[in-house]
Amino acid sequence: MPQMMPLNWLTLMLMFILIFYLFNNLIYFNFTNKPKLMKIKKNILKYSWKW
Repeated sequence: MPQMMPLNWLTLMLMFILIFYLFNNLIYFNFTNKPKLMKIKKNILKYSWKW
């Protein structure tokens, strides 16, 4: 029945969008950002200008 073929494509597209959406949500919400424990050295340059 050729007139039923668009329904198959529609379900495949919906399944793909659903899986894609769920997969991206899992990656986004399971991502943990570990802060770096590096100490930042501040270079303080002291100039003594004598005119």
